[in-house]
Amino acid sequence: MNQPATSRQPQHPPASQPDPESRPLRGIERIGIPKPLFWGFVAVLIYMVGDGVEISYLTDYLTQPDGGGLAGAQATFATVTVYGVAVMLASWLSGTLSAIWGPRRVIWLGAAWWVVFEAIFLFAAIPSQNFAFIVTTYGIRGFAYPLFAFAFLVWAQTTSPTRMRGSVAGWFWFAFTGGLPTLGAGVAALAIGPLGFSHYDTLVLSLVLVAAGGALGSFAVREPNGLKPIADESVANPRSYRRLLEGVDILWRDRRTLLGGLVRIVNTAPQYGFFAMFPFTFGNAGGNDGFLSVPQIATLTASAYGANIAANLFFGVFGDYFGWRRTVTFFGCLGCAVATPLWYFTAIATENFPLTIALGCLYGVLLAGFVPLSALMPSMVRHKDKGASLAILNFGAGGAAFVGPVVVTLFYPLVGGGGVAVIFSGLYLAVAVLSTRLKDPSDPGEQRAAAKADAL
Repeated sequence: MNQPATSRQPQHPPASQPDPESRPLRGIERIGIPKPLFWGFVAVLIYMVGDGVEISYLTDYLTQPDGGGLAGAQATFATVTVYGVAVMLASWLSGTLSAIWGPRRVIWLGAAWWVVFEAIFLFAAIPSQNFAFIVTTYGIRGFAYPLFAFAFLVWAQTTSPTRMRGSVAGWFWFAFTGGLPTLGAGVAALAIGPLGFSHYDTLVLSLVLVAAGGALGSFAVREPNGLKPIADESVANPRSYRRLLEGVDILWRDRRTLLGGLVRIVNTAPQYGFFAMFPFTFGNAGGNDGFLSVPQIATLTASAYGANIAANLFFGVFGDYFGWRRTVTFFGCLGCAVATPLWYFTAIATENFPLTIALGCLYGVLLAGFVPLSALMPSMVRHKDKGASLAILNFGAGGAAFVGPVVVTLFYPLVGGGGVAVIFSGLYLAVAVLSTRLKDPSDPGEQRAAAKADAL
């Protein structure tokens, strides 16, 4: 019997697949956005706009008779302390769960979590005016946005070519900070002001925006590796929940990750601290004789954030060429160490509003020098540890929102605003020293050393 014709055809070796690290970049990849992940960046922007709607007025709204009826200290406890702790924990989980489930599943969880618990918060907790119910539901909702946004950061950093990771980090933080707080606060101002929405209706609008961004991120992003655990062939059971411990024990298995996490906390802790302190130093809160009005402080905040957003893109691309570690050390750490006291003391000495805005923008620009840290941390560890490394990075991002205001709370009564500015500058100098211990894989010498270590 004759064999089928297909069996007589000569067997050719499979065509070699192009190396993703060396293939030419096309289209939007030339500006640092991986084509399969494009809709993910859009989704993060929309989601974080919705999340940021409440940032400028929720604490005050919860003290009003129709908004929860809480005392001022109770509202602050709900929106700062409990929420901040939830954000820190979820920031860590976003990396470790991505290592087990794959980041796409964590994104699904973060999208659904926000919608469900925000609905409970809006339609049950606030009308009840019950302190425990409001704090519990809002605190639990705090787990949502880090799961969604930071899981996408994990996805983007672990699937992008190494040469694009700085640019990818820049685009992620552009989308993230573009939504929270910048456009989110702008949407709130537009809705409550010209459009005539009530505070409550504006919160409902935020729910709609988050649902839209969550749906887009959950279903429009088709990159195939998102459902896979972040592991390699050396991991016997990549979906084992024992891998949750890797997000902790990596701190002593690889001290560079611990140092990177400390750098990330200090990165934006002064930012959160400053904007909690400025109403009492530059403004008139607490009986202070400040030189800025409430609208001027809001303008100052928006200007500094706006400068930071634009600079995120620049330093993401710049870091791919100048070096990730060098960019973090020189522009992020040392730059902010100078800009922080310069901004504060010049503003107090001159009481010049345009100059204060200009120096705030300088700080915002230099703050973006930390952007390459998001590319550096996962790239300096073995593949199976990338999720754990990003878990620590994300924990640092969440921890900064908690640590900054705590520093102000502890030290402002003792040393005043100037003393706090000097403390923040000292923290930046300290992490500048720590950052020199981080290994940059874009350095040829360090590439050879890493390859030799993996071979052992």
